[in-house]
Amino acid sequence: MYRDPVPSLEPQPLHAATVAMRPLRVGMIGIGTVGAGTFRVLARNQTLIAGRAGRGIKMVVVCARSLARAMSVVGKDVALTNDPMQVATHPDVDVLVEAAGGTGPAREWVLAAIRAGKHVVTANKALLAVHGNEIFAAARQHGVVVAYEGAVAVSIPIVKALREGLTANRIEWVAGIINGTTNFILSKMRDEGVGFAEALAQAQALGYAEADPTFDIEGIDAAHKISLLAANAFGMPVRFADAQVEGITALQGLDVACAEQLGFRIKLLGVAKRRTGSGADGVELRVQPALVPATHLMAHVDGSMNAVMVKGDASGVTMYYGAGAGSEQTASAVIADLVDVARLDGTRAAQRVPHLGFHADAVNEGLAVLPRAAVHTRHYLRVPVHSAQQIEAVGAWLAAQHVPVLQVALAAEKSLPSGSHTQVLVLTDAVAQATVDLAVFALAAHPAVAGPVVTLRVELLEG
Repeated sequence: MYRDPVPSLEPQPLHAATVAMRPLRVGMIGIGTVGAGTFRVLARNQTLIAGRAGRGIKMVVVCARSLARAMSVVGKDVALTNDPMQVATHPDVDVLVEAAGGTGPAREWVLAAIRAGKHVVTANKALLAVHGNEIFAAARQHGVVVAYEGAVAVSIPIVKALREGLTANRIEWVAGIINGTTNFILSKMRDEGVGFAEALAQAQALGYAEADPTFDIEGIDAAHKISLLAANAFGMPVRFADAQVEGITALQGLDVACAEQLGFRIKLLGVAKRRTGSGADGVELRVQPALVPATHLMAHVDGSMNAVMVKGDASGVTMYYGAGAGSEQTASAVIADLVDVARLDGTRAAQRVPHLGFHADAVNEGLAVLPRAAVHTRHYLRVPVHSAQQIEAVGAWLAAQHVPVLQVALAAEKSLPSGSHTQVLVLTDAVAQATVDLAVFALAAHPAVAGPVVTLRVELLEG
């Protein structure tokens, strides 16, 4: 995706203070985009890294499908194998870097490493979203660390921010643009007026989207990430299976244009929000395309960039911004985790930063994800009608269905495809999803309505 520089990998001298301590010995499974970037950055910045870690960090063995390709990256001083389990259980490895991806075999490798008393570093969000609770429990049992900063927002240190920098806060919500592929597509749809299919094709041509982009465009990748963030924010287990996930495949260019007309931009957001009182006690955990005010900082996160916002009761709103993909960008986070592991020498498990920000006895196993019907946000509706005179009928009908209408307008004619119906645009105040769903169902039978009603959530992301 990014054209990374290829600097000299000549070893640099270490300071005397870091030489006395045995280096942290690393075994890595996978030498693709993430693995190769990790090796390059470790080699290039080894003196700086050792100075920060208090000891050297040395790659001792790598597993790869193509040993010839692996040797072209790591040279002759690193042992090579095509057996992942050999790396996971290698007697000369202190920490396993899992850089291969996937959820099946990777789970076996990681659990084997943990049982062998080895720490684990991974950027594999799917693995932790699906099997994280099991993996973290095993790590606690065996007294080792599982670190995963690169799994959520690549070079943005958002996991560390939640677990350490914001540790004094009661977190109220976390929201983010955490998938670079979809953000690139939405930026193209807005800036160039192209449809979803054309924007996706551009993303694939430029390497921003895979040949099979399903995990990205259907919101699954973002759901993996927001599930991990929610666990760290609220002291709950990883609840990926309960997340409500909606991608951007059904999003129409007309709604992108109409959002702009109303002063908003559409972004695919991952949202985790703690709710108490008013009959709701739990967490909203969701991914969906949503309208964000065009004046908001989040609305100006474009291309493949990522950004995460966190609302704490003491800190207020903080925002974190950075690259959403890239070889060395991910390596930055992976090596930061390795440095944390290197600093653990002699530290008891009870004194370490917990995997999910809360020690095991403080994790709220009963904290549930609220159902879709209970999600409470503002909404955007686009209602096709037979004539412009029916705009008042739409607003009145929605109000009668207990939908708090804030604004009703007609879509600008220049935005409408040739031959399309007049479109009534509605913005609501905050209201339960169940109320909106019932109103839209009823509205579909209204004689003024000429086609399917489109609804999207509106996120103000206010402090």
